[in-house]
Amino acid sequence: MESFSLILAIVVVTALAFDFTNGFHDTANAMATTISTGALKPKVAVAMSAVLNLVGAFLSVEVANTISKGLVDESGIRPEVIFAALVGAILWNLLTWLVGLPSSSSHALMGGLIGATVASAGFGAVHGDVLVTKVLIPAIAAPLVAGIAAMLATRLTYSLGKKADGQASAKGYRAGQIASAGLVSLAHGTNDAQKTMGIITLALVAGGTLAPDSDPPMWVILSAGIAIALGTYLGGWRIIRTMGKGLTDLQPQQGFAAQTSAATVILASSHLGFSLSTTHSVSGSVMGAGLGRKGGVVRWSTATRMFVAWGLTLPAAAFVGALAEYVTGFGDWGTALVAVFLVSSSAAIWKISRREIVDHTNVNETDEPAGVVTTAMAAVTPPPAGTVTEDLTATIPAPATEPAATPATPV
Repeated sequence: MESFSLILAIVVVTALAFDFTNGFHDTANAMATTISTGALKPKVAVAMSAVLNLVGAFLSVEVANTISKGLVDESGIRPEVIFAALVGAILWNLLTWLVGLPSSSSHALMGGLIGATVASAGFGAVHGDVLVTKVLIPAIAAPLVAGIAAMLATRLTYSLGKKADGQASAKGYRAGQIASAGLVSLAHGTNDAQKTMGIITLALVAGGTLAPDSDPPMWVILSAGIAIALGTYLGGWRIIRTMGKGLTDLQPQQGFAAQTSAATVILASSHLGFSLSTTHSVSGSVMGAGLGRKGGVVRWSTATRMFVAWGLTLPAAAFVGALAEYVTGFGDWGTALVAVFLVSSSAAIWKISRREIVDHTNVNETDEPAGVVTTAMAAVTPPPAGTVTEDLTATIPAPATEPAATPATPV
């Protein structure tokens, strides 16, 4: 019993560590556009997001129930399986954070859980219908729906603001952007914090501490909310840079449209119990807002790398989770070996990240090349009406003038 209690404690601590990485990995979802447009200072933005993530964690448990009751068969799960799943999810989060790619923490957790469950109890322990309807279909639909909504909203805002005073309009949209960023943070808490609640609840059920089909206890809700809020406050500056400056250049109108569209999609999915990727939703809305502005473009080189990371998330986390579950199957020493591997790998990734530090002081700097497609599109697309353009007269040489006649020298 003592050994079991120890492994259950390890699972809970590891789940909260995942929740912490989820927080700093996904800060960009709520605040990247707000920071990139200058609507809020970086440290103020992440502090605001952290508080609202914590509040959002208490608003619903539908997504937590999808994780704990719907995705896998509770009867075939041991605490070691959940530990292995978390190992796969944490390592994928850290690797994608290191390279600044906004991948899905949700899908990393799902992939790790599926891989570890299959390694332990076979494919029959995974509920395929729930996987398809509440994970895979939303993964494809969310960025498309959010992107189209953001593109239409961006075009509408520019159309309505044609005759408005430029400075007053920008100021108003910045205020709206702050409000919409807060809504995204609140929505993130209602969706992503619940995933950790669900995984801890599943561990407690697997360990016999909770009865099957139980809702998350209050201490689980509170601890998950605090963990994701702390991670959010640290700020995933590398991913904020990619989301705010690497995908496209946003103006306040676009930032407002992108965040409002993403928040609407995320809140709707939380209400329906869909384990939606907030990263997919926000990334789709940012690209849609970039395309919605006349003259705006998307850096497809960055977007392509991001799409590849999205496609690899589930299988990569599943592979690591299955491998970790295989090793934990050797007993306590196997579990200890996996724990040492997780800690040492996390420390190594952190050490590598210190070679090029990205923080609140340089988050809006980017060396991302524009790319051939983006450069060509920008060259042939006229700038939007009402925007400030550079004075080109400085680049046009003044016409040559005839030299003044030299007065004749008197004899």
